[in-house]
Amino acid sequence: MGLLLWILFGALVGWIASKIMHSRRHGLIRNIIVGLIGSVIGGTIASSLGFGSVQAFTLDGFLIATGGAILLIWLLRKL
Repeated sequence: MGLLLWILFGALVGWIASKIMHSRRHGLIRNIIVGLIGSVIGGTIASSLGFGSVQAFTLDGFLIATGGAILLIWLLRKL
């Protein structure tokens, strides 16, 4: 059940990040990948700065993951 929740979490985070960044390409698989990788990026940055982590499904974790996904989309656009 945990894996399914992480996939749903990644899909939601990726979808919201793509809406905020006005991404042209949308798709469930892409949103899941962007959301999960963004969660790792955001969690790594937040934990190294002492802000928290994405280990639990909380509002803080959601905001950190969304920030990481936005950063990922921005970095991909710069490449």
